[in-house]
Amino acid sequence: MVRRNDERRAALLDAAIEVLAGRGARGLTFRAVDTEAAVPAGTASNYFANRDELLFQTAARVYERLHPDEATIARQRAAEPNRETYTVLMRELVGRVSSFRSGYLALLELRLEATRRPRLRALLTERIRADVDANVSYHEESGLPGDATAVRLLYLALNWLIVEQLTLPEVFPEAEREQLVAAAVERIVTP
Repeated sequence: MVRRNDERRAALLDAAIEVLAGRGARGLTFRAVDTEAAVPAGTASNYFANRDELLFQTAARVYERLHPDEATIARQRAAEPNRETYTVLMRELVGRVSSFRSGYLALLELRLEATRRPRLRALLTERIRADVDANVSYHEESGLPGDATAVRLLYLALNWLIVEQLTLPEVFPEAEREQLVAAAVERIVTP
């Protein structure tokens, strides 16, 4: 019986993220994951029944790694609920997601792959819907200005800004990105 441990599984999923980001969904093979994770050949196939399961669990791992840590959440909850705080939160969000470049690029690959794989599409739909709902709930509980529609509009606008930042960073240099985030909050979030 193969001994499976959580650390090795996480390392394999992190390697799968890197493979997806660097080679795309077509390059995601058990062998590529084993090589990226620097483990013996055949290791990934001992942890994941098939490629679909690897894709499915990789999607879950991306979301696990994108979630802010408890200290960040606590600091955000303690901040004054106003537009300036909202702008800081959105800048931090864009920065945090952009700093996990391989994760977001892997997520884009997973989204494309989900158009052909119903189980993966169901997982991503559930995770993204839950993420949007959690953001709306957090917003409503925090007392920040604006409404649920503003949260959703910022989600849509900032996601594409992140795509630009990660794929074509010269389009909007960092200083301009910061200004765009502030302008999005100012124009979308009404007091």
